[in-house]
Amino acid sequence: MTTKTILVIEDNEMNMKLMRAVLELGPYRMLEAVDAETGLELARKDHPDLILMDIQLPGMDGLRATRIIKSDQELRTIPVFAITGFAMEADKENAKELGFDDYIVKPFKVKTLLEKIARHFGAGSYDH
Repeated sequence: MTTKTILVIEDNEMNMKLMRAVLELGPYRMLEAVDAETGLELARKDHPDLILMDIQLPGMDGLRATRIIKSDQELRTIPVFAITGFAMEADKENAKELGFDDYIVKPFKVKTLLEKIARHFGAGSYDH
């Protein structure tokens, strides 16, 4: 598999550190943003293959940022996975309606996250 670029938009440093460690396990290049505004700038500049978006962010939240991405001609084809502590089924359905391509609840299992990413990129299952 060729290296894929994944933009992680996450304001919690411990969660960002975990994402760094997890994504190093796969053929991924990681871009980092601690807020939605910076994430949108990076998305426009680097056009990543996937965005992992925290929902609760300072300033603009992940829901609004995803709506902006999905309404932008240049960015709308980039898949966005919600990464959130909200685990209710209604939250999951609401996220899908807002344009998220997948929904991952924190805390997540590393294997589950890697499998979802690998499956998205057509790699089947993740074996490490």
